Amino acid sequence: MTGETVFGTERLRRARFAVAAVFCVHGAVTGSFATRIPWIQDHADVSAGQLGLALAFPAVGASLAMPLAGAVSHRFGARTALRGLLVLWTLSLTLPALAPNIYGLCAALFVYGATAGMSDVAMNALGVEVENRLGTSIMSSLHGMWSVGALLGSAAGTLAAHVGTDARLHHLVAALVLTALGLVFCQGVLDLQSAPDEEPPPRFSLPPKSALIIGAIGFCGVFAEGASLDWSAVYLRDELGSSAGVAAASTTAFALTMAVARLVGDRVVDRFGAVRTVRVGGVAATVGGLLVVLAPHPAVAMAGFGLIGLGVAVVVPLAFAAAGRSGPNPSQAIAGVATITYTSGLIAPSAIGGIADATSLMFSFGLVTVLAFGLVIGAGVLRQGSRPASTAATASASPATSSGKVS
Repeated sequence: MTGETVFGTERLRRARFAVAAVFCVHGAVTGSFATRIPWIQDHADVSAGQLGLALAFPAVGASLAMPLAGAVSHRFGARTALRGLLVLWTLSLTLPALAPNIYGLCAALFVYGATAGMSDVAMNALGVEVENRLGTSIMSSLHGMWSVGALLGSAAGTLAAHVGTDARLHHLVAALVLTALGLVFCQGVLDLQSAPDEEPPPRFSLPPKSALIIGAIGFCGVFAEGASLDWSAVYLRDELGSSAGVAAASTTAFALTMAVARLVGDRVVDRFGAVRTVRVGGVAATVGGLLVVLAPHPAVAMAGFGLIGLGVAVVVPLAFAAAGRSGPNPSQAIAGVATITYTSGLIAPSAIGGIADATSLMFSFGLVTVLAFGLVIGAGVLRQGSRPASTAATASASPATSSGKVS
Protein backbone atom coordinates (compact mmCIF):
# COMPACT_ATOMS: atom_id res chain seq x y z
CA MET A 1 0.00 0.00 0.00
CA THR A 2 1.44 3.38 -1.00
CA GLY A 3 1.79 6.33 1.33
CA GLU A 4 -0.79 8.26 -0.73
CA THR A 5 -3.30 5.41 -0.37
CA VAL A 6 -2.71 5.19 3.38
CA PHE A 7 -3.22 8.95 3.67
CA GLY A 8 -6.42 8.76 1.65
CA THR A 9 -7.78 5.90 3.74
CA GLU A 10 -7.01 7.72 6.99
CA ARG A 11 -8.69 10.85 5.66
CA LEU A 12 -11.81 8.88 4.81
CA ARG A 13 -11.85 7.28 8.25
CA ARG A 14 -11.63 10.69 9.88
CA ALA A 15 -14.41 11.90 7.60
CA ARG A 16 -16.52 8.91 8.65
CA PHE A 17 -16.11 9.69 12.35
CA ALA A 18 -16.75 13.38 11.72
CA VAL A 19 -20.03 12.81 9.87
CA ALA A 20 -21.07 10.26 12.52
CA ALA A 21 -20.54 12.94 15.17
CA VAL A 22 -22.63 15.36 13.10
CA PHE A 23 -25.45 12.79 13.02
CA CYS A 24 -25.20 12.53 16.82
CA VAL A 25 -25.44 16.32 17.21
CA HIS A 26 -28.44 16.41 14.88
CA GLY A 27 -30.22 13.74 16.92
CA ALA A 28 -29.42 15.49 20.21
CA VAL A 29 -31.38 18.56 19.07
CA THR A 30 -34.46 16.42 18.46
CA GLY A 31 -34.11 14.65 21.81
CA SER A 32 -33.67 17.95 23.64
CA PHE A 33 -36.82 19.39 22.10
CA ALA A 34 -39.04 16.33 22.58
CA THR A 35 -38.58 16.17 26.34
CA ARG A 36 -39.73 19.78 26.86
CA ILE A 37 -42.90 19.65 24.76
CA PRO A 38 -45.13 19.66 27.90
CA TRP A 39 -43.38 22.82 29.16
CA ILE A 40 -43.71 24.45 25.74
CA GLN A 41 -47.41 23.55 25.60
CA ASP A 42 -48.03 25.16 28.99
CA HIS A 43 -45.95 28.23 28.17
CA ALA A 44 -47.75 28.85 24.86
CA ASP A 45 -51.10 28.01 26.51
CA VAL A 46 -52.25 25.67 23.74
CA SER A 47 -54.71 22.79 23.94
CA ALA A 48 -53.89 19.21 23.03
CA GLY A 49 -55.56 19.69 19.65
CA GLN A 50 -53.65 22.90 18.96
CA LEU A 51 -50.42 21.20 19.99
CA GLY A 52 -51.12 18.39 17.54
CA LEU A 53 -51.61 20.97 14.78
CA ALA A 54 -48.39 22.77 15.70
CA LEU A 55 -46.40 19.53 15.72
CA ALA A 56 -47.30 19.03 12.07
CA PHE A 57 -45.39 22.17 11.11
CA PRO A 58 -41.86 20.69 11.45
CA ALA A 59 -42.70 18.12 8.76
CA VAL A 60 -44.28 20.81 6.58
CA GLY A 61 -41.21 23.04 6.91
CA ALA A 62 -38.84 20.14 6.25
CA SER A 63 -40.73 18.93 3.20
CA LEU A 64 -40.73 22.41 1.62
CA ALA A 65 -37.11 23.24 2.45
CA MET A 66 -35.31 19.95 1.77
CA PRO A 67 -35.16 20.44 -2.03
CA LEU A 68 -33.10 23.60 -1.38
CA ALA A 69 -30.27 21.65 0.25
CA GLY A 70 -28.78 20.55 -3.06
CA ALA A 71 -28.63 24.12 -4.38
CA VAL A 72 -26.97 25.33 -1.16
CA SER A 73 -24.33 22.57 -1.34
CA HIS A 74 -23.72 23.30 -5.02
CA ARG A 75 -23.11 26.98 -4.38
CA PHE A 76 -21.06 26.85 -1.18
CA GLY A 77 -19.55 23.36 -1.19
CA ALA A 78 -20.60 20.42 0.95
CA ARG A 79 -18.60 21.26 4.08
CA THR A 80 -19.54 24.94 4.21
CA ALA A 81 -23.17 24.13 3.44
CA LEU A 82 -23.36 21.51 6.18
CA ARG A 83 -21.67 23.83 8.66
CA GLY A 84 -24.15 26.64 7.99
CA LEU A 85 -27.24 24.44 7.87
CA LEU A 86 -26.27 22.57 11.03
CA VAL A 87 -25.75 25.84 12.91
CA LEU A 88 -29.18 27.05 11.81
CA TRP A 89 -30.65 23.74 13.02
CA THR A 90 -28.96 23.76 16.44
CA LEU A 91 -29.86 27.41 17.06
CA SER A 92 -33.47 26.83 15.99
CA LEU A 93 -33.83 24.72 19.14
CA THR A 94 -34.28 27.97 21.07
CA LEU A 95 -37.34 29.12 19.11
CA PRO A 96 -40.26 26.87 20.24
CA ALA A 97 -39.76 27.65 23.94
CA LEU A 98 -39.97 31.38 23.15
CA ALA A 99 -43.35 31.10 21.40
CA PRO A 100 -46.05 33.03 23.31
CA ASN A 101 -49.05 31.48 21.56
CA ILE A 102 -50.20 28.97 18.96
CA TYR A 103 -49.28 31.25 16.04
CA GLY A 104 -45.77 31.82 17.31
CA LEU A 105 -45.38 28.11 18.04
CA CYS A 106 -46.43 27.10 14.53
CA ALA A 107 -44.00 29.62 13.01
CA ALA A 108 -41.16 28.48 15.29
CA LEU A 109 -41.77 24.83 14.49
CA PHE A 110 -41.91 25.57 10.76
CA VAL A 111 -38.40 27.10 10.95
CA TYR A 112 -37.27 24.28 13.24
CA GLY A 113 -38.43 21.70 10.69
CA ALA A 114 -37.03 23.54 7.67
CA THR A 115 -33.53 23.75 9.14
CA ALA A 116 -33.78 20.14 10.34
CA GLY A 117 -34.67 18.90 6.86
CA MET A 118 -31.97 20.81 4.97
CA SER A 119 -29.20 19.80 7.37
CA ASP A 120 -30.54 16.23 7.27
CA VAL A 121 -30.17 16.09 3.48
CA ALA A 122 -26.68 17.64 3.59
CA MET A 123 -25.32 15.21 6.18
CA ASN A 124 -26.90 12.17 4.52
CA ALA A 125 -25.39 13.16 1.16
CA LEU A 126 -21.95 13.38 2.76
CA GLY A 127 -22.54 10.07 4.53
CA VAL A 128 -23.37 8.39 1.22
CA GLU A 129 -20.22 9.87 -0.36
CA VAL A 130 -18.00 8.53 2.43
CA GLU A 131 -19.70 5.13 2.17
CA ASN A 132 -19.09 5.03 -1.59
CA ARG A 133 -15.42 5.92 -1.18
CA LEU A 134 -14.79 3.47 1.65
CA GLY A 135 -16.58 0.68 -0.21
CA THR A 136 -18.28 -0.52 2.97
CA SER A 137 -21.69 0.12 4.49
CA ILE A 138 -21.79 2.90 7.09
CA MET A 139 -25.25 4.48 6.71
CA SER A 140 -26.91 2.23 9.27
CA SER A 141 -24.37 3.12 11.96
CA LEU A 142 -24.64 6.81 11.05
CA HIS A 143 -28.38 6.69 11.71
CA GLY A 144 -27.60 4.68 14.83
CA MET A 145 -25.47 7.60 16.00
CA TRP A 146 -28.46 9.87 15.35
CA SER A 147 -30.48 7.65 17.67
CA VAL A 148 -27.69 7.80 20.26
CA GLY A 149 -27.74 11.58 20.04
CA ALA A 150 -31.51 11.61 20.46
CA LEU A 151 -31.20 9.42 23.55
CA LEU A 152 -28.48 11.69 25.00
CA GLY A 153 -30.49 14.81 24.28
CA SER A 154 -33.62 13.32 25.81
CA ALA A 155 -31.68 12.18 28.90
CA ALA A 156 -30.36 15.70 29.45
CA GLY A 157 -33.83 17.11 28.82
CA THR A 158 -35.38 14.70 31.28
CA LEU A 159 -32.89 15.81 33.93
CA ALA A 160 -33.59 19.49 33.16
CA ALA A 161 -37.33 18.91 33.42
CA HIS A 162 -36.91 16.92 36.64
CA VAL A 163 -35.10 19.78 38.40
CA GLY A 164 -37.57 22.33 37.04
CA THR A 165 -35.24 24.22 34.68
CA ASP A 166 -36.95 26.78 32.47
CA ALA A 167 -37.00 25.32 28.94
CA ARG A 168 -35.86 28.66 27.51
CA LEU A 169 -32.66 28.46 29.54
CA HIS A 170 -32.25 24.72 28.94
CA HIS A 171 -32.61 25.05 25.18
CA LEU A 172 -30.34 28.10 25.01
CA VAL A 173 -27.54 26.26 26.78
CA ALA A 174 -28.13 23.09 24.76
CA ALA A 175 -28.18 25.07 21.49
CA LEU A 176 -24.89 26.83 22.28
CA VAL A 177 -23.16 23.59 23.27
CA LEU A 178 -24.44 21.66 20.26
CA THR A 179 -23.58 24.54 17.91
CA ALA A 180 -19.99 24.57 19.16
CA LEU A 181 -19.70 20.79 18.84
CA GLY A 182 -21.25 20.86 15.37
CA LEU A 183 -18.76 23.47 14.14
CA VAL A 184 -15.85 21.37 15.43
CA PHE A 185 -17.11 18.14 13.89
CA CYS A 186 -17.91 19.75 10.53
CA GLN A 187 -14.22 20.53 10.10
CA GLY A 188 -13.54 16.84 9.52
CA VAL A 189 -16.16 16.07 6.85
CA LEU A 190 -15.32 15.81 3.16
CA ASP A 191 -15.27 19.16 1.36
CA LEU A 192 -16.96 18.34 -1.93
CA GLN A 193 -16.97 21.14 -4.48
CA SER A 194 -19.06 21.29 -7.63
CA ALA A 195 -17.20 21.28 -10.92
CA PRO A 196 -17.04 24.74 -12.56
CA ASP A 197 -19.11 23.61 -15.53
CA GLU A 198 -21.68 21.66 -13.50
CA GLU A 199 -25.27 22.80 -13.81
CA PRO A 200 -26.73 23.89 -10.44
CA PRO A 201 -29.66 21.78 -9.27
CA PRO A 202 -33.08 23.43 -9.39
CA ARG A 203 -34.18 25.11 -6.19
CA PHE A 204 -37.53 23.36 -6.31
CA SER A 205 -38.34 20.26 -8.35
CA LEU A 206 -40.31 17.08 -8.14
CA PRO A 207 -38.35 14.09 -6.80
CA PRO A 208 -36.81 11.96 -9.56
CA LYS A 209 -38.56 8.71 -10.42
CA SER A 210 -35.82 6.67 -8.74
CA ALA A 211 -36.41 8.57 -5.47
CA LEU A 212 -40.16 7.89 -5.64
CA ILE A 213 -39.58 4.15 -6.02
CA ILE A 214 -36.96 3.95 -3.27
CA GLY A 215 -39.01 6.34 -1.14
CA ALA A 216 -41.93 3.89 -1.20
CA ILE A 217 -39.77 1.43 0.75
CA GLY A 218 -38.78 4.20 3.15
CA PHE A 219 -42.46 5.09 3.54
CA CYS A 220 -43.31 1.55 4.69
CA GLY A 221 -40.44 1.47 7.16
CA VAL A 222 -41.05 4.92 8.65
CA PHE A 223 -44.81 4.34 8.92
CA ALA A 224 -44.22 1.17 10.95
CA GLU A 225 -41.58 2.96 13.03
CA GLY A 226 -43.71 6.03 13.76
CA ALA A 227 -46.82 4.00 14.53
CA SER A 228 -44.96 1.72 16.93
CA LEU A 229 -43.05 4.51 18.65
CA ASP A 230 -46.12 6.68 19.27
CA TRP A 231 -48.76 4.02 19.87
CA SER A 232 -47.04 1.02 21.46
CA ALA A 233 -47.62 2.26 25.01
CA VAL A 234 -51.26 3.09 24.26
CA TYR A 235 -51.75 -0.32 22.64
CA LEU A 236 -50.44 -2.21 25.67
CA ARG A 237 -52.52 -0.10 28.06
CA ASP A 238 -55.82 -0.02 26.15
CA GLU A 239 -55.83 -3.34 24.28
CA LEU A 240 -54.03 -5.58 26.79
CA GLY A 241 -54.64 -3.81 30.11
CA SER A 242 -50.99 -3.43 31.10
CA SER A 243 -49.84 -1.01 33.77
CA ALA A 244 -48.57 2.47 32.89
CA GLY A 245 -45.01 1.43 33.76
CA VAL A 246 -45.06 -1.61 31.48
CA ALA A 247 -46.66 0.40 28.69
CA ALA A 248 -43.98 3.10 28.92
CA ALA A 249 -41.26 0.46 29.01
CA SER A 250 -42.44 -0.88 25.66
CA THR A 251 -41.71 2.48 24.00
CA THR A 252 -38.26 2.71 25.57
CA ALA A 253 -37.48 -0.87 24.56
CA PHE A 254 -38.57 -0.16 21.00
CA ALA A 255 -36.31 2.92 20.76
CA LEU A 256 -33.34 1.02 22.18
CA THR A 257 -33.91 -1.87 19.78
CA MET A 258 -33.86 0.56 16.87
CA ALA A 259 -30.66 2.24 18.05
CA VAL A 260 -28.77 -1.01 18.68
CA ALA A 261 -29.91 -2.57 15.39
CA ARG A 262 -28.73 0.48 13.46
CA LEU A 263 -25.35 0.53 15.17
CA VAL A 264 -24.64 -3.09 14.20
CA GLY A 265 -26.59 -3.07 10.93
CA ASP A 266 -23.66 -2.18 8.69
CA ARG A 267 -21.95 -5.52 9.34
CA VAL A 268 -25.12 -7.34 8.34
CA VAL A 269 -25.51 -5.23 5.19
CA ASP A 270 -21.89 -5.78 4.16
CA ARG A 271 -22.30 -9.53 4.55
CA PHE A 272 -25.74 -10.09 3.05
CA GLY A 273 -26.40 -6.98 0.94
CA ALA A 274 -29.09 -4.30 1.19
CA VAL A 275 -31.84 -6.25 -0.58
CA ARG A 276 -31.54 -9.40 1.50
CA THR A 277 -31.16 -7.44 4.73
CA VAL A 278 -34.33 -5.41 4.13
CA ARG A 279 -36.22 -8.48 2.95
CA VAL A 280 -35.33 -10.46 6.09
CA GLY A 281 -36.04 -7.36 8.17
CA GLY A 282 -39.45 -7.13 6.52
CA VAL A 283 -40.16 -10.73 7.51
CA ALA A 284 -39.16 -9.95 11.11
CA ALA A 285 -41.34 -6.82 11.16
CA THR A 286 -44.28 -8.72 9.66
CA VAL A 287 -43.99 -11.45 12.28
CA GLY A 288 -43.73 -8.73 14.91
CA GLY A 289 -46.89 -7.07 13.62
CA LEU A 290 -48.76 -10.38 13.75
CA LEU A 291 -47.60 -10.92 17.33
CA VAL A 292 -48.89 -7.46 18.26
CA VAL A 293 -52.27 -8.02 16.61
CA LEU A 294 -52.74 -11.53 18.03
CA ALA A 295 -51.05 -10.99 21.41
CA PRO A 296 -52.91 -12.54 24.36
CA HIS A 297 -50.48 -10.98 26.86
CA PRO A 298 -48.45 -7.72 27.10
CA ALA A 299 -45.16 -9.64 26.99
CA VAL A 300 -46.06 -11.07 23.58
CA ALA A 301 -46.95 -7.62 22.25
CA MET A 302 -43.70 -6.18 23.59
CA ALA A 303 -41.80 -8.92 21.76
CA GLY A 304 -43.76 -8.02 18.65
CA PHE A 305 -42.87 -4.35 18.90
CA GLY A 306 -39.25 -5.35 19.43
CA LEU A 307 -39.32 -7.37 16.21
CA ILE A 308 -40.88 -4.44 14.33
CA GLY A 309 -38.08 -2.18 15.56
CA LEU A 310 -35.46 -4.74 14.62
CA GLY A 311 -36.99 -5.26 11.19
CA VAL A 312 -37.34 -1.63 10.12
CA ALA A 313 -34.21 -0.21 11.78
CA VAL A 314 -32.00 -0.16 8.67
CA VAL A 315 -34.68 0.63 6.09
CA VAL A 316 -34.28 4.42 6.12
CA PRO A 317 -30.44 4.39 6.14
CA LEU A 318 -30.41 1.98 3.21
CA ALA A 319 -33.05 4.00 1.36
CA PHE A 320 -30.88 7.12 1.69
CA ALA A 321 -27.81 5.18 0.57
CA ALA A 322 -29.63 3.77 -2.46
CA ALA A 323 -31.02 7.21 -3.37
CA GLY A 324 -27.54 8.70 -3.24
CA ARG A 325 -26.36 6.19 -5.83
CA SER A 326 -29.45 6.15 -8.04
CA GLY A 327 -28.72 9.08 -10.32
CA PRO A 328 -26.43 11.96 -11.26
CA ASN A 329 -27.69 14.28 -8.49
CA PRO A 330 -27.39 12.55 -5.09
CA SER A 331 -28.67 15.52 -3.05
CA GLN A 332 -31.82 15.81 -5.15
CA ALA A 333 -32.54 12.08 -4.89
CA ILE A 334 -31.86 12.06 -1.14
CA ALA A 335 -34.10 15.11 -0.70
CA GLY A 336 -36.87 13.26 -2.55
CA VAL A 337 -36.57 10.18 -0.35
CA ALA A 338 -36.34 12.36 2.76
CA THR A 339 -39.52 14.22 1.78
CA ILE A 340 -41.40 10.94 1.39
CA THR A 341 -40.14 9.54 4.70
CA TYR A 342 -40.86 12.78 6.56
CA THR A 343 -44.39 12.70 5.15
CA SER A 344 -44.78 9.10 6.29
CA GLY A 345 -43.59 10.03 9.77
CA LEU A 346 -46.09 12.89 9.81
CA ILE A 347 -49.16 10.92 8.79
CA ALA A 348 -48.44 7.63 10.59
CA PRO A 349 -49.47 8.66 14.13
CA SER A 350 -52.63 10.45 12.99
CA ALA A 351 -53.54 7.69 10.54
CA ILE A 352 -53.25 5.06 13.25
CA GLY A 353 -55.44 7.17 15.53
CA GLY A 354 -58.05 7.79 12.84
CA ILE A 355 -58.28 4.12 11.91
CA ALA A 356 -58.47 3.19 15.57
CA ASP A 357 -61.38 5.59 16.10
CA ALA A 358 -63.25 4.09 13.15
CA THR A 359 -62.42 0.45 13.94
CA SER A 360 -59.92 -0.51 16.63
CA LEU A 361 -56.25 -0.08 17.52
CA MET A 362 -55.77 -3.75 16.73
CA PHE A 363 -57.02 -3.17 13.18
CA SER A 364 -54.64 -0.21 12.87
CA PHE A 365 -51.68 -2.45 13.56
CA GLY A 366 -53.03 -4.86 10.99
CA LEU A 367 -52.26 -2.07 8.49
CA VAL A 368 -48.77 -1.72 9.97
CA THR A 369 -48.29 -5.45 9.43
CA VAL A 370 -49.34 -5.15 5.78
CA LEU A 371 -46.88 -2.29 5.22
CA ALA A 372 -44.14 -4.31 6.92
CA PHE A 373 -44.79 -7.10 4.44
CA GLY A 374 -44.40 -4.47 1.72
CA LEU A 375 -40.70 -4.41 2.66
CA VAL A 376 -40.45 -8.08 1.76
CA ILE A 377 -42.07 -7.50 -1.63
CA GLY A 378 -40.35 -4.24 -2.55
CA ALA A 379 -36.81 -4.71 -1.17
CA GLY A 380 -35.50 -5.39 -4.67
CA VAL A 381 -35.71 -1.68 -5.60
CA LEU A 382 -32.69 -1.07 -3.37
CA ARG A 383 -30.60 -3.10 -5.81
CA GLN A 384 -30.45 -0.19 -8.26
CA GLY A 385 -28.47 1.75 -5.68
CA SER A 386 -25.89 -0.97 -5.08
CA ARG A 387 -22.39 0.30 -4.35
CA PRO A 388 -19.89 -0.35 -7.14
CA ALA A 389 -17.47 -3.12 -6.26
CA SER A 390 -14.47 -1.08 -7.38
CA THR A 391 -15.16 1.86 -5.05
CA ALA A 392 -12.92 0.65 -2.23
CA ALA A 393 -10.00 0.22 -4.54
CA THR A 394 -10.26 3.59 -6.25
CA ALA A 395 -11.61 5.89 -3.54
CA SER A 396 -8.25 6.86 -2.07
CA ALA A 397 -6.36 7.14 -5.33
CA SER A 398 -8.84 9.37 -7.11
CA PRO A 399 -10.41 12.21 -5.11
CA ALA A 400 -12.58 13.43 -7.98
CA THR A 401 -16.23 12.47 -8.06
CA SER A 402 -19.02 12.83 -10.54
CA SER A 403 -20.38 15.70 -8.51
CA GLY A 404 -17.15 17.65 -8.18
CA LYS A 405 -13.90 17.61 -6.26
CA VAL A 406 -13.00 17.07 -2.66
CA SER A 407 -10.24 18.71 -0.70
